[in-house]
Amino acid sequence: MLATTTPFLDRTLRHIKPQTFASFSLSKSSKLLHHLLHSATVGKKQQQQMDTARKPTFNANNNQCLSAKLIFSAAASVATTAMLIRSVAKDFVPLELRDYIFFKIKNLILSFRSEITLVIEEFDGLNENLLYKAAELYLEPTIPPDTKRIKLALPKRQGKISFSLESNEEIVDNFNGVQVKWRLVSKNFPPKNIPGSDPYNPLLLTTEARFFELSFHKKHKETILNNYMQHILEISKDLEEKKKTLKLFTLKPDRYSGRIGDMWQALNLDHPATFQTLAMDSDLKRKIMLDLDRFMKRKEYYKRVGKAWKRGYLLFGPPGTGKSSLIAAMANYLNFDVYDLELTEIKGDSELRKLLISTGNKSIIVVEDIDCSLEFQDRLAQTRAMMPQGLHRHMQVPQQQMTLSGLLNFIDGLWSSCGDERIIVFTTNHKDRLDPALLRPGRIDVKIHMSYITPCGFKMLASNYLGITEHPQLLEIEELLKTTKVTPAEVGELLMKDEGTEKVLQGLIQFLQTPLSDAAAEPQPGMSQQ
Repeated sequence: MLATTTPFLDRTLRHIKPQTFASFSLSKSSKLLHHLLHSATVGKKQQQQMDTARKPTFNANNNQCLSAKLIFSAAASVATTAMLIRSVAKDFVPLELRDYIFFKIKNLILSFRSEITLVIEEFDGLNENLLYKAAELYLEPTIPPDTKRIKLALPKRQGKISFSLESNEEIVDNFNGVQVKWRLVSKNFPPKNIPGSDPYNPLLLTTEARFFELSFHKKHKETILNNYMQHILEISKDLEEKKKTLKLFTLKPDRYSGRIGDMWQALNLDHPATFQTLAMDSDLKRKIMLDLDRFMKRKEYYKRVGKAWKRGYLLFGPPGTGKSSLIAAMANYLNFDVYDLELTEIKGDSELRKLLISTGNKSIIVVEDIDCSLEFQDRLAQTRAMMPQGLHRHMQVPQQQMTLSGLLNFIDGLWSSCGDERIIVFTTNHKDRLDPALLRPGRIDVKIHMSYITPCGFKMLASNYLGITEHPQLLEIEELLKTTKVTPAEVGELLMKDEGTEKVLQGLIQFLQTPLSDAAAEPQPGMSQQ
């Protein structure tokens, strides 16, 4: 114990003067020694307490700091090792083997995830992926207001702005309690030179691949594939109908050098004709609308009886009786596009089939003046037959021609089933000139006679042009129309000649009272079905 207290005794004795020891007796000296030993022991304990206070304490916070340092150190080691392996693999491992290894590693990592991801690409090979378009339409009204970036576009020949996701933006959708996360991904590829372009000013082809990633819990896979996908198609179909801008398609002059989808050129169909404004008998308009409604509702019926979902109409009557206006009213009523098929520009049955394939569903295919078109083809055949063999090759005479057989196959043959919800409308001024084979049931389902204007049709014109439904002179005009043959086009032109109602009606009365040459009784307007 004395050895352990020596340092403290040394410090204590330094403060005691030598004269003090001389004046002490033996008894006093022993007491002093005892006191010094006790003080040394107390001092040692105090020193140990101070040393203990100076030592660091290893509590829970210190353990957390140590764990964090170990984690960071391990992460840095892993990152360094990964970079080293990547550098070595890039220099010594072939690209195909690297892709295979990374693919396996990726699949291994994904196997531990509870989510599954579906990919919907914009294109399926060279064709447009209709499911991608449906997803775009479906997601447009579901974009939340707190989305950071939204892409706006005004499609060509359309008057409505469309909204869509920006790249890498996400949307969360809920379907029957299942949470579905959508993400639009866009990848740009390096531009490539187009072969054959100017070497000093080369044309670059830029490629962008866009696709949707659809993520959800893998236990809901069957629900998503069977129910959710069908839900998207149904909703997008309704949205497309609401946004649709009607188109009028005509044949492209340079269609022979393009692809099948480029055989038509489109314009917006802004024709204002509707069944409410047509100058037709009210009962006839009602029958036509009922027939169109019944056709639209009978998809399953046509499938059950084994017939293509199409319907053929023949509009016949004198020029100016409103055949084109009726077609436009049908298009506006059904929200169908119109394809104007000019038979005189078609070089053969093969081209006719290609044109039919390239038309879309929910459309009206119009063949105007069918009697003139067939007569033109017959004249071409006669001209070629009368020419010496080989001479027509050097003349402006087509080598091929469209035949009546090809037209009939176009109407109700195998090629007529290449599409759904199609209406084929033929117009003619001379029904008696048509081949009976064209008029048989199954090819022409409904015949509509477009006759001269009737008193009921005139009331509609007076309301549309003059804004009147009652006038003293209207009764006189209606009586004259019962014995006078005049087309709606002629009456409409007279109603536009002046601003004053009295003057316009008086001029129409004078026109109707003008003696006309006697003619055979015109059949009454109406509709017949086969």
